Amino acid sequence: MAQILIFDFDGVIADSETLANTLLADFLTAEGRPTTLEDSMRLFMGRRWSDNIPRLEAHLGRTWTADMEARHRQNSRVRMRAEVEPVAGVLAFIAAKPAMPKAIASSSSIEWLTDTTRRFGIHNRFENRLFSGTQVPNGKPAPDLFLHAAQGLAADPKACIVIEDSPAGITAARAAGMTAIGLLAGSHIRPGHAEKLVAAGAHHLCESYADVA
Repeated sequence: MAQILIFDFDGVIADSETLANTLLADFLTAEGRPTTLEDSMRLFMGRRWSDNIPRLEAHLGRTWTADMEARHRQNSRVRMRAEVEPVAGVLAFIAAKPAMPKAIASSSSIEWLTDTTRRFGIHNRFENRLFSGTQVPNGKPAPDLFLHAAQGLAADPKACIVIEDSPAGITAARAAGMTAIGLLAGSHIRPGHAEKLVAAGAHHLCESYADVA
């Protein structure tokens, strides 16, 4: 049975979680709800945006309005596209395994996945194998997205190796019957994160892409 690599994206390929959660924490603080980077990562990281709206409202104690959505999206879109860089070692890791089938299964939008993989010069490695949480009924930690990716790849879930950085993603991969690697290579990783990935069910922990290889 041929093995297939399925990558999460934010925090696994794009080193985006620190910036994304900093921007969100700053926005929520400006809206009157003091929020730290650690708060944002604990509450919102690894989940698709639509699933975070109720969590944002609970955190704020009021409705997340269309105006708030537009203001946050406008600011974060510009900064994210201009500043985000690849996770250390990921481009070399992908280049070193040209024959191994690969896909991306992320809570983020197809637009973000497409734009950023093109900017990183790896889009041709994943073309037609980009899967978004917007395509399934339930986002991570439900297994829907990973099962959707396996179906799109005509792959047995047992042959899929998932590289994830969030507890929600590890839970989803395990629920899909896949091998789950907890990656600790992103700049957002804090003390205690490895233990959270283990608690979520990670089969392996890797501090770098050299470890993954």
